[in-house]
Formats: sequence, C-alpha cells, structure tokens
Amino acid sequence: MQEKPETAVYPKKKVLRKFWTDGLQMVKLPRKSTKKENESLIQKNKEMSYYFNKTVNGTFEEVIDKVTQELKKEGFGILTEIDVTATLKKKLDVDFKKYRILGACNPPFAHKALQAEDKIGTMLPCNVIVQEVEAGVIEVAAVNPMASMQAVKNEKLNDIASEITSMLENVIEKL
Repeated sequence: MQEKPETAVYPKKKVLRKFWTDGLQMVKLPRKSTKKENESLIQKNKEMSYYFNKTVNGTFEEVIDKVTQELKKEGFGILTEIDVTATLKKKLDVDFKKYRILGACNPPFAHKALQAEDKIGTMLPCNVIVQEVEAGVIEVAAVNPMASMQAVKNEKLNDIASEITSMLENVIEKL
C-alpha cells in the first residue's frame, strides 16, 4: 500500500478588515497594489455614499438619547444640536417632521485633523441626523468622513478619516 503524502499545514494569518458602507469587506493585503487595483479603489471611492444610516423603532427622544450615548462610547461629544423642526417653524412658519442635527466631535481626532490640514475645520464637526420617518420609526444617518475627504487632497487625513468612519459606523450599527 502506498502512503498518502502529508499535506503541509500553514498557520492562519490575521488580516485587518475594514468595512465600507456598501457592506463589502475591504481586506488590507500585505503586498503592493497594482495600478489597476488602485484605479479600481479610486473608482469605488468615487461611488461611495456620503452618509451611512439605520432605521430604528422608538420615540424620537429615546433615539436621540441612544445616539448620544453611543457617540460618547466612541469618544464623541455633541458640540451643537440644531432642532430643524423648531427653526423652520420660527423662521418660515412651516410645519416639518421631527428632525435634529447633532454636531459630533471627537477632540483627539479633530486635533490631529487640524494639525494635518488647518482648513479642515470647515468640515467639522461630524454631523449626525435624527429624523422621524413616521410615528415610532426613526432614521439616524451620519456623514461618511471618507467620502468628505475625497475633496481634500491631503494624504495625512486618509488614516484619520478612516478611523473616524469606523467609529461612526460602529455608532450606527449599535442602534
């Protein structure tokens, strides 16, 4: 009888995974990208949505509280809160659905971004909206910093934007 040759067993390698807003995994490979792969990634970034969102059930105020708590867990504070409903009523005398804009800021990352690009303050803070779609159905959406950074030609901001994107995605996921 012939013996079967032993097959080599290789240890599994850990691979860093990043998730884009379309739900597909982006795997960082330990090799250099080809020009074609880079062009493909650039095209994908051009098609990237400027926000990510989730619809949840609950009251408007409960969802605002939950969003604020989840932002805090990721190191964000709320710098501004704009009650769009009240503002439109006061300024234009129009009735509008419940809609609030939360200006979220993560100070250490804001500081890094400002050191890398002093005009980046025009894009701060990161806006998160909470709007009532219908009674008991609330949508929460956050800006996608990676999409915003496409307009800024500064390589130093890519890593910062990537980290902030992941943090904001975590907030939305946990709702």
